[in-house]
Amino acid sequence: MTALSSAAVNLTAAAPAWTWPISPAKYDSSAALTGLELSALEELGWGLRQWPDRWQDPHQAQWRAIHRLVQPLAAREHLDVADNVFHRRSAVDAVALLLRGCATQRRSFWAWDASAWADVLGTSGKAYRRAYPGWADSSARSYAIAMAYLFGFADLQLLGNVGRTAVARKVFGQARVDEAIDQVTAVLHGWGQRSPQVTARTVGLVSHSMLLNRSPLLADLTPEVLQQLRTNTTIPYSLRQNFHSVHRALAALGLTSPPQPPTRLSPPPVEGVSEPWAQWVQRWCDTSTLPPRSRRGRRTQMLRIGRWLAAEHPEVQQPEQWTRELCAAWVAAVDRMRIGDYTQSDIAVHERIGEPLMPRTKSGLLAGARQLFRDCQEWGWIPRRFDPTRALATPRSIKALIGPDPRVIADDIWAKLLWAGLNIEHCDIYAQPVGRLHPIELLRALAMTWLFGGLRSDEIVRLRVGCIRWQRDDVRVPGTDNEVLAKDAVCLLDIPVHKTGTAFTKPVDPLLGQAIAAWESVRPTQPAAVDRKTGEHVQLLFSYRAQGIGGRYLNDRIIPALCAKAGVPTSDVRGNITSHRARSTIASQLYNAKEPMTLFELQAWLGHRSPAATQHYAKIAPITLAKAYSDAGYFARNVRTIEVLVDRDAVTSGAAAAGEPWQFYDLGHGYCTYTFFEQCQHRMACARCDFYTPKASSKGQLLEAKDNLQRMLANIPLTDDERAAVDDGQTALDQLLERLIDTPTPAGATPRELGIPATATLLPIIEVK
Repeated sequence: MTALSSAAVNLTAAAPAWTWPISPAKYDSSAALTGLELSALEELGWGLRQWPDRWQDPHQAQWRAIHRLVQPLAAREHLDVADNVFHRRSAVDAVALLLRGCATQRRSFWAWDASAWADVLGTSGKAYRRAYPGWADSSARSYAIAMAYLFGFADLQLLGNVGRTAVARKVFGQARVDEAIDQVTAVLHGWGQRSPQVTARTVGLVSHSMLLNRSPLLADLTPEVLQQLRTNTTIPYSLRQNFHSVHRALAALGLTSPPQPPTRLSPPPVEGVSEPWAQWVQRWCDTSTLPPRSRRGRRTQMLRIGRWLAAEHPEVQQPEQWTRELCAAWVAAVDRMRIGDYTQSDIAVHERIGEPLMPRTKSGLLAGARQLFRDCQEWGWIPRRFDPTRALATPRSIKALIGPDPRVIADDIWAKLLWAGLNIEHCDIYAQPVGRLHPIELLRALAMTWLFGGLRSDEIVRLRVGCIRWQRDDVRVPGTDNEVLAKDAVCLLDIPVHKTGTAFTKPVDPLLGQAIAAWESVRPTQPAAVDRKTGEHVQLLFSYRAQGIGGRYLNDRIIPALCAKAGVPTSDVRGNITSHRARSTIASQLYNAKEPMTLFELQAWLGHRSPAATQHYAKIAPITLAKAYSDAGYFARNVRTIEVLVDRDAVTSGAAAAGEPWQFYDLGHGYCTYTFFEQCQHRMACARCDFYTPKASSKGQLLEAKDNLQRMLANIPLTDDERAAVDDGQTALDQLLERLIDTPTPAGATPRELGIPATATLLPIIEVK
């Protein structure tokens, strides 16, 4: 770009100076027409087209009469006339048109004002064709306009849609005009602005700037001319809409200073706020060092406080009048406030008017009040009558409703979006893939950065050229003996200064690095842009046609296109799929991976200042939580299932009603026939009372041999002592047996009285599906 600029400057400097070709002092420029001149013009009529052969003939009295009018118009050196019959004839007709205009205006062209020139040349092409014969075509009009320009007419906007380039080439010479146009278009083409529409508008704008500046040399352009091009609304919009690009190209050529950045519209006049309070708010805005966006947000909150004061406490108009009691009243008002209350404009939220404010909005309103009073006290503007941190603290009831809310995209939808990003094409972004398209390499790199980078949208659009660095060799992981990170396993992405910290580097998938490398290989040379956060002049990665990708491009173009290609909606139960939800999703997946990142590792990868911010993204996935709950075995720990044998013969024969045992709880070593087994305190440490039947006994063997025997499962909840015996083993079991030694069995006798060693029965765990 430097070489191009130097060459352009040298070329311009080497061009000979251009001087105005017509000097009125050389001619009789009297305004009034003599009677002979007027009579001759009337008599000749459209015979004026014969002037090349007649006007210097001394025997032609009529032509001698108008000699002073023809002489300046007939000087061929004034215009660059193409060397062919058609253009020579058009130039002759143009002279005849102006001579005929002298007759209709009844004064010489030296005295015509802008309106007179417009009457002669036509206020539009259609008006011109209505006024003149068919031979007076558009080419003749173009030559006539060029002559008019040389004689002082510059208000081309009065003539309708005039071909500025054709006029400039006739006035300044085709070679000079094309040389200047080529210098500017070469810069713009190098930046990627190659569409025919842009090139055509650039050619017209450069030509118009020459005519406006009355010189074909770009080096002669003055700041006043450039400012007129920027602000003059009488100039057709088709010319003005590419002015900023042309101005930047001129600056890149070293011919002018860079254009001023677009100015942000000033906020609307403040309404509903007392004048003293509005002045305090403006004073705070002029003094605060917060970023512009944060400052605008705080200003809105402070003006909302002012409207509340005007409605509820009109006597309070300045911060120094606030008391601890008034602070409490504001906190209570915020807690009960609804959407639309104390706002200047509710157009953006008209569908939600009357709904309660979200907890975060309430917290923000209170934070704005704290900011105002804290700063005013620290800057010495008001006395320190209360502590804003305590007097305007966010109530605990509001804080309780604010928590981590990463809004993770479901895994199945995210997988489809990844596929769409890997296979994106022009037709997916643009419904009609023609005209001013961004290169597909740029679109793919942008989509992959969103899908794999885990970045904020502001960080994505501010990435710089060369932000990807590759690891080309195997590297041993510090702090380990033999663990090695394979080469090309990841690549490193350099993130610029961001919302919460300084620049840092993070590892990303090689797919992202490959997409960015593909875009950098075809990216046209671009002018340096100002980083809006640091003020540095940098080479933005996602810059094309000398313009960086806007912050809304992801949400407005890329993400809807990916959703359409993936066949998923642009919103889900958590809201719209926006640029920031990818960051939440990636962080959550990294935190819930098979070998997950720790909270501190995830903090470093996201670029957060503290783990507290990372907790808003590190949310445990429901499947991971379900697996952990299942592994914890809550049900199995508190409940055991035991097999029950039901003697159907005893039930159907009526023996069970007569007291015959009919259900048998399988203890492993025997059966318990006690009907209320789940209430027996000795069920795990069986004392072998009268309800006990050993499996080795003849009665137990007879039971097992029965055909009509039904097997069932019964859930037995464990007591604390029994659960301790299960969890802690033999020691707890011995303690259980010791405590039950004097506890009566269902048969009435205690284990000590029975004199039979208790038998431990660890009730089995049976998986419930």
